Amino acid sequence: MVTAISIVLIIAALFMIVTVLLQSSEEGGISAISGQSNSYFSKSKAKTFEAKLALGTKIAAGIFVVLSLVMLIITK
Repeated sequence: MVTAISIVLIIAALFMIVTVLLQSSEEGGISAISGQSNSYFSKSKAKTFEAKLALGTKIAAGIFVVLSLVMLIITK
């Protein structure tokens, strides 16, 4: 049981690393505060590759946290 959870935990961590590295940096910075940020893709943001990467990162992070807590409870 612990071995299976450990394997899934490692896979979730690697997937999270890959999805974070594939995401482009948001270069909003100061221009986002002044309202000069580019919002060309904001209408169809849910369908872009970046949105799918962000969703994948959130799911992998959730799985990672839950499995980490399960491992903590099991090994205690």
